[in-house]
Amino acid sequence: MKRVYLDNASTTPIDPKVLGVMLPYLTEKYGNPSSIHYEGRLAKKAIEESRERIAKIVGVKKEGIIFTSGGTESDNLAILGIARANKEKGKHIIVSAIEHKAVLDSCKKLEKEGFEITYLNVDKNGIVSLEFLKKSIRKDTILVSIMYANNEIGTIQPIKEISKIIKESKIANPIFHTDACQAVGALPININDLNVDALTISSSKIYGPKGVGCLYLNKNCKIEPIIFGGGQERGIRSGTENTAYIVGFAEALFISEKKRLSENKRLTKLRDYFIENLIKKIPKIIINGDRIKRLPNNINLSLHGVEGESFILMLDNSGISCSTGSACSSSDLKPSHVISALGGDAELAHSSIRFTLGRYSTKKDINYVVR
Repeated sequence: MKRVYLDNASTTPIDPKVLGVMLPYLTEKYGNPSSIHYEGRLAKKAIEESRERIAKIVGVKKEGIIFTSGGTESDNLAILGIARANKEKGKHIIVSAIEHKAVLDSCKKLEKEGFEITYLNVDKNGIVSLEFLKKSIRKDTILVSIMYANNEIGTIQPIKEISKIIKESKIANPIFHTDACQAVGALPININDLNVDALTISSSKIYGPKGVGCLYLNKNCKIEPIIFGGGQERGIRSGTENTAYIVGFAEALFISEKKRLSENKRLTKLRDYFIENLIKKIPKIIINGDRIKRLPNNINLSLHGVEGESFILMLDNSGISCSTGSACSSSDLKPSHVISALGGDAELAHSSIRFTLGRYSTKKDINYVVR
């Protein structure tokens, strides 16, 4: 059966060039980077060169890059680690209501530890209110975390404006973290432009290996580890580094950044073609998220009277892969918290379907899916 894969926000296939640079570190260059012998030094050198490559793309010094097992761990480390390390200054945190569960569930954990969380509502397009953010900052606010682009609806947040509000606040000086897992490869991620203190990236969204990512940390960020052991990654993230995956991650980021502008142009045209044709054929379709401030590969829709999970299984039987939202919570039958936050009813949230285009998506694929 013909297969059309439109779940690239969940994960992407590994780029052959990425696999090529990884293979030597899975075979003959297999040393533990913490070892001081030849094999260990070889692995350590590869990790530091990869750190340097990533840091250059992000526009920071390499010491700011902490390797982790992926986006979820990076988000957990940012929220839990920064909050616990700064609790003497205050116990108030601000996040948006449509963050990834890696952020929201970390906040729930902190609430049990005595922290107070303000959840910023979003408008019908999924964009946070800058005015509400400004009003929410208090003397005891130590951390703000707002994602760069949403993983379900693709809405892009005004990160520069958010950062300006936080940095110019005369009430407090909170650390600003952004989850850029979906943004990377589609949006600029230069720290000097974004002016964030901490930033999460995952390899699996940019045609790199699954199970690796990083957290960028400003040198002034106080943070506590959440994983303990051998003291790797400057003592912030213990555990033997996955050399092959880190090397692959750096290569994937390099390729994605190189292709970013041309791919954005191609995917935006393909996305708009998809939406226009869907609306022509099925006028009752509701497109979730902002139509303009949106990732170039994202189409999230709802259709009254259709149950999302059933629809996805039906499409799967026709060879089409898509999702109801975040793959990380696909076993959870609750309606999407993101669609619910837009103000729609529970039925609409249950009927949401996400298509995300990728490097190998074609117009022929889109015509097949629309049909």
